[in-house]
Amino acid sequence: MIRMQGVGKAYPLGREQPPLAVLSGVNLSVRPGEYVAFVGPSGSGKSTLMNLIGCLDTPTTGRYLLDGADVSRLDQAALCRVRREKIGFVFQGFQLFAKLTALENVAFPLMIRGVPESERTRMAGEALRRVGLTGRERHRPGQLSGGQQQRVALARALCYRPKLLLCDEPTGALDETSRNEILDMLDLLHQSGRTVVVITHDPFVASRATRRYRVEAGSVQAAR
Repeated sequence: MIRMQGVGKAYPLGREQPPLAVLSGVNLSVRPGEYVAFVGPSGSGKSTLMNLIGCLDTPTTGRYLLDGADVSRLDQAALCRVRREKIGFVFQGFQLFAKLTALENVAFPLMIRGVPESERTRMAGEALRRVGLTGRERHRPGQLSGGQQQRVALARALCYRPKLLLCDEPTGALDETSRNEILDMLDLLHQSGRTVVVITHDPFVASRATRRYRVEAGSVQAAR
């Protein structure tokens, strides 16, 4: 599903300064159906790695193959198509529309894809049922707990069956009970065959994955 070969990312600082290298020499492979965590402290390069894996950015050096296709040098329009077709995102901040109901938030990506209203309503309702939110379809984010909002975000990411579920600090804003509920759901998704990638600073969250990488000072190494 994911293969990086000598991937590096550097950002220009100006004509008088060399580029700032954030990642360098990254080699890794994630097979379809794996549950992998990338763990590291703030400033280690985790966010940059997440942006590359999620096709929100492209590497400065090296190659990145997603689902067998080289996405290393795609333009923004092509990257957008890849994200829309293959990747479901779950973010720490939920990223829900405050004025939309849970059902409408989950259905929104389907509307962008041109799915007819009756079908997207059915699909969104089924996704909410899968994350245990039956009866909350008409609630807006402000009427839901943090854990319930993250469930809505998870349902939104899953409703169009992406090949890769990419979670950026998915439990960072949650209490312990809600954190464990979300992690249990990720376990179940992995067991059902979904490819799950989690970016986190929390070793406990990373421990739930079946394979872990350590991100530190711009390098990515397999963790024991």
